[in-house]
Amino acid sequence: MGRSRRTLPEELLLLALDPTTGTTAQPQSLDLGLAGAQLVELALAGRIAPDGDRIAVVVPRPTGDPTLDCALELLRRRGAPVRAVNWIGGPRLGLRQTYLSHLERCGMVHAVAGQMCGVLPTTRYQATDNDISREIRARLDSAIRTGVPPDPRTAALAALAHAVGLGKHLYPGNEGRSSRSRLRDLIRHDPMGGLVAHAVMDVQNGVGAQPRRNPAPAGRQAAPGARPAPEPAHGVPMQPRRGPMARAVAH
Repeated sequence: MGRSRRTLPEELLLLALDPTTGTTAQPQSLDLGLAGAQLVELALAGRIAPDGDRIAVVVPRPTGDPTLDCALELLRRRGAPVRAVNWIGGPRLGLRQTYLSHLERCGMVHAVAGQMCGVLPTTRYQATDNDISREIRARLDSAIRTGVPPDPRTAALAALAHAVGLGKHLYPGNEGRSSRSRLRDLIRHDPMGGLVAHAVMDVQNGVGAQPRRNPAPAGRQAAPGARPAPEPAHGVPMQPRRGPMARAVAH
């Protein structure tokens, strides 16, 4: 995968970054969205494909993007298709910071050090080129305004933006209500983006978080109709934070 094109996680993060405060909107759900955006990007690259409500690795060859390849390798190690809701609901510690640091290295944002309450070191991120964020936003605006089915990448971005709750950040107030509704409707234009977006919303609503059942004792059959225990979720390993103290990242 060439680096001439921004990935969906990068675009989703740039959409969420507030140009005034340097913080990210919807930080908790955004972490889920970034994990989902990785899945869509891997699907667009032909590395994975949907299998019902699961994700299957079809081509394990690396993409050339280290963060995406980490996710691809973790999926490959599972050896069997993984439920999208279980994957997205797994631990995502450090994923947002990983992408913020990547955008900083690429020169798309720069870090601004500060303090919270005059004591706790914080880091905020300002876009270095607002034209990039405007171009990403313009694609969504065009799809909403014209009603023309967008390309799969834009459709998936719209689905993820809706799923993590960015609609109220991008189109606030009563005047933005119709735009938020049309943003939600764009979810139907990309099957993979729709699958992932629904999985993100299911995780937030606790749909995929079912308790593990105790295994039946040896020599006994499970009760008829009993469901198997859900799969354990796996995520991207936590990346270390930089600085003399654990700096608080944008939130």
